[in-house]
Amino acid sequence: MNIIISEKAQEWFEREMDVEKNDFIRFYVRYGGSSPLHDSFSLGVNKEDPIEVAVKETIKNVTYFVEANDIWFFDGHDLHVLYDDTLDEPKYEYKK
Repeated sequence: MNIIISEKAQEWFEREMDVEKNDFIRFYVRYGGSSPLHDSFSLGVNKEDPIEVAVKETIKNVTYFVEANDIWFFDGHDLHVLYDDTLDEPKYEYKK
């Protein structure tokens, strides 16, 4: 699994979550909502320090990651984090 973050999504994290150099952004599984991969589960995002990183991508000294206990959610898919201009928020795609 890989995490791929678009430049516009990076800019959104910097702007909306006050992300700075050496910060950590976690993508985590939450109960509720839905995703193309699982009913009743969706992806959440939070600024927090890692505990047990399974996958990470560092861009501009910011580390985006998924914890080991959440890796099941991706079912072998890469996480593509894009930016939705209309909604002004990140958009997630899952690709094998």
